[in-house]
Amino acid sequence: MGEEKKVIVFALGSEEYGVEVEKVRTIERMQPMTRVPKAPEFIKGVINLRGVVIPIIDLRARFGLEEVASTDATRIIIVSAAEFEVGLIVDSANDVIDVDTDNINTPPEVVGGIKAKYLDGIARVGESRLLVLLNLEQVLNRSEIQQLERFEE
Repeated sequence: MGEEKKVIVFALGSEEYGVEVEKVRTIERMQPMTRVPKAPEFIKGVINLRGVVIPIIDLRARFGLEEVASTDATRIIIVSAAEFEVGLIVDSANDVIDVDTDNINTPPEVVGGIKAKYLDGIARVGESRLLVLLNLEQVLNRSEIQQLERFEE
């Protein structure tokens, strides 16, 4: 048996995804955002969270999935990626689970329409549950990170 990795489980549509607990700062309800001029389409704006300006990314738009209206279950997961914080809009944040690293497989080229470069792997949880693990550094590429850092100045 490999090591256990704690993962926060969230949903986009019918797919379940996971991000390592140590990369998650907080999970917030949806809130008003300030739009940023000339930002990529998937960057919905910025929020002021306890005095810190945080850019917000719509993961559905980032992955090219169909946009849906926010619901009471919609959450913003604030994560640390490449030395700064960013918020990820998800349909819901459901659970914290332990994943055995032996049960994490290399992702196929495309999962649910999402390219493998955004994924760390596919974790088998129990008998029938699959969890897509995100690679946060790839969800934001280097030039987008630099663009976001300019918003905060």
